[in-house]
Amino acid sequence: MGSLDEEKLLRGQVEVWQLMFGFAESMALKCAIELGIPDIINSLGGPVTLNQIASGIDSPCVDIPYLARIMRFLVRKRVFTQHNPSDGGETLYGLTDSSKWLLRDSEVSLAPMVLMQNYPWQLAPWHYLSQCVKEGGTAFKKAHGCEIWDLASQNPEFNRIFNDALACTAKIIMRAVVSHYKVGFDDVETLVDVGGGTGGNLAEIVKAYPHIKGINFDLPHVVAAAPAYNGVSHVGGNFFEAIPNADSIFMKWVFHDWGDEYCAKILKNCRKAMPEKTGKLILVEIVLQPEENGQFSDMGMVSDLVMFAPSTGGKERTKLEWKKLLEEGGFPRYKIINIPALPSIIEAYLQ
Repeated sequence: MGSLDEEKLLRGQVEVWQLMFGFAESMALKCAIELGIPDIINSLGGPVTLNQIASGIDSPCVDIPYLARIMRFLVRKRVFTQHNPSDGGETLYGLTDSSKWLLRDSEVSLAPMVLMQNYPWQLAPWHYLSQCVKEGGTAFKKAHGCEIWDLASQNPEFNRIFNDALACTAKIIMRAVVSHYKVGFDDVETLVDVGGGTGGNLAEIVKAYPHIKGINFDLPHVVAAAPAYNGVSHVGGNFFEAIPNADSIFMKWVFHDWGDEYCAKILKNCRKAMPEKTGKLILVEIVLQPEENGQFSDMGMVSDLVMFAPSTGGKERTKLEWKKLLEEGGFPRYKIINIPALPSIIEAYLQ
């Protein structure tokens, strides 16, 4: 019995060590992207030797032993493959399904998001989680004295990194939305994208479903910089005040930025903007599954912490929390549609 208890304690110790140094994985990933390792392997047709990787790095004095240790760790984490030739030749490194998502020039890439989430200003707020628990408030403001949007407007480099990260994830998610919500868009005639930025997401929908008349709605200074898209008009305003009329309203990752009180105001304006009998609200949001082990279940929980650490103080929600929020907001009927992406589609109706 004693040996069993010792084994459990040892396993617990191992888990704490792994949690303690969890940051090492994201830092090593960031290092690989900054050095361009996935792109070097891909450009050479891979698999390649360590010296070939070193020759592609933008530096006249690459430290090969350091590079070897980074590669050894990332091979262990299945970011890269490693092959030792039977003839005793140099070790060869190749791409995996994971590192293919780190290619900078790929049509879909998570490299910008890795760089943004590991940017020093984004990491600082994580040190304020306990303070948020004790005092409330947002960790980002505690760390920097301002909100993330203010910092982005004041610092061009951070603004670029931040926008590149949002653009890369939007492309990935919208590809899943457009291809796996076909029936949902078939009966839509007019669609307003609330908080749609410069209109790129809505343009993708209208391109795939050209019968839809699209209205891109965001703050006036945002839509002022929006390019022209076929089938899309731009309208400036504030969704806390009013939303343009349409038979369907689309919102991607808007609600998770706000607490329930603010979301209730948005839902109220959604009700006013759509027909009572046929109006449809289409949300693209994470649905937390704390008790399940789906592909994105863990990542959903991490995203919830992101929302009150290096973000605006919003939150992700469970199925029950979505049910309560929608019902109180006047949308008693809804369904959750899973797509091959981190968020799900929540389709809600007034009747």
